[in-house]
Amino acid sequence: QVQLVESGGGLVQAGGSLRLSCVTAGRTFYTNAMAWFRQAPGKEREFVAGSGSAATHYADSVKGRFTISRDNAKNTVYLQMSSLKPEDTAVYFCATRLCSDYLSTGSDAYNLWGQGTQVTVSS
Repeated sequence: QVQLVESGGGLVQAGGSLRLSCVTAGRTFYTNAMAWFRQAPGKEREFVAGSGSAATHYADSVKGRFTISRDNAKNTVYLQMSSLKPEDTAVYFCATRLCSDYLSTGSDAYNLWGQGTQVTVSS
């Protein structure tokens, strides 16, 4: 059974950094689109960053501060977050499109999700 397992969340002060990891267990994933979404209390889930076969894409709110990367040998995708702001506080989810390498910013396009990891940025 394929699973996504996130780690790396926590509490950090504004201006600090965190690195989230998402491991795909059960199959190789190097041809799949991978993305990070987040959901803050009372808000809808939103796209943060994604990596497809030929491109990466970032939400405007994180561009220049967050970096998505992949280590195919480890079946892992990372989200390096820097210059964190209180408004970045949310549960962060990684997701994959099991049968597509086309990057989408819509959550409905992704058919496998991790359990989420909490990121809290204090002011």
